Amino acid sequence: MTSITLDKGYRCAYIGLGSNLQNPSQQIHSALHALEQLSHCRKVRCSHWYGSKAIGPGEQPDYINAAVYLETELSPIELLHALQAIENTHGRQREIRWGARTLDLDLLLYDSECMHTPELQLPHPEILNRNFVLYPLHDLSPELIFPNGQSLSDALKPVTMDGMYRLEPAT
Repeated sequence: MTSITLDKGYRCAYIGLGSNLQNPSQQIHSALHALEQLSHCRKVRCSHWYGSKAIGPGEQPDYINAAVYLETELSPIELLHALQAIENTHGRQREIRWGARTLDLDLLLYDSECMHTPELQLPHPEILNRNFVLYPLHDLSPELIFPNGQSLSDALKPVTMDGMYRLEPAT
């Protein structure tokens, strides 16, 4: 990842946000507030917001997507559990894979760590396949380098904004 000078004990993390149910704009605003309140975390910065077509099953409303950068003292698993707690307070249901949801918080990157456990995979396994993740990441850190050595700029070269649109003005 890009070299960022952090205070001792802090690590950088990128979180993907998405919502397409129960007032998605309000869901994202509320999730941002919850992320800002997380203990052992600081310096929350959010990308522009994007609308995107749902890729899941059935007819679904468009999503609002964004990405967040934060610095944390939490371990990857602790941060994942904190994100899942925020999702749960927003009424997240995990019944249908890629189904419509009130709130989705994905831990995309955690420093340059690679982790493959049944509970968590880092970097997120779909990070390079989703334009609605790559464009918001670029808003936050255009010089980002993935743990595999690939630059975000190179990852974006073949990627179009098909099925997504930037929400204006930036929310």
